[in-house]
Amino acid sequence: MLRQVVAKYSIGKAVIYGSNREKLRPFLSQTSCGFHNGRTVFAPRSFFGVEDYVDDDTSRPYTYQKEKKSKNPDKHVSFKQRTVAYMEPFTLDVFISKRFVSASLTHRVTCRQVAVAGTNSKDVKAVLRSRCDIPACMSIGRILSERAKEADVYTASYTPRDQDKFEGKIRAVVQSLIDNGIDVKIYLD
Repeated sequence: MLRQVVAKYSIGKAVIYGSNREKLRPFLSQTSCGFHNGRTVFAPRSFFGVEDYVDDDTSRPYTYQKEKKSKNPDKHVSFKQRTVAYMEPFTLDVFISKRFVSASLTHRVTCRQVAVAGTNSKDVKAVLRSRCDIPACMSIGRILSERAKEADVYTASYTPRDQDKFEGKIRAVVQSLIDNGIDVKIYLD
């Protein structure tokens, strides 16, 4: 359809530039009537219905997301760095506060939580004496492993947060997961 319209306005095999461009003007522009000496004024058609403001940095419209520039453009990204999210897709996240403990298994690529367990849930609250001691951490690990097995997840990787040390309650959750059949790879820096 577009080819037929352009062919209608072009002459033979000539290129559309030059004098033939004036013939294409009604096709490429949107008319906007105004009081400019009683004639129709041609305005370029805008995709958004408003003017596209051009960013100073690039010539693209402001609506496009700017590319993130690397601090070190010469840095080589290894094969392992590119594929680790697919080779070890599930990550373990453990959060321990003064009042409760929660743990979850998250799929790295889709960012979906596959299994979640916490001492704030009603069914766990009623059974436990305390919601933040070592036996509570071990029960959270056991419950999380059962829910992970229901979702067909048998491996996970765990990297502690910067402020967390791999000892005490966090170690109890991870050890309970390992004891109940979930293979957890622990990455300590």
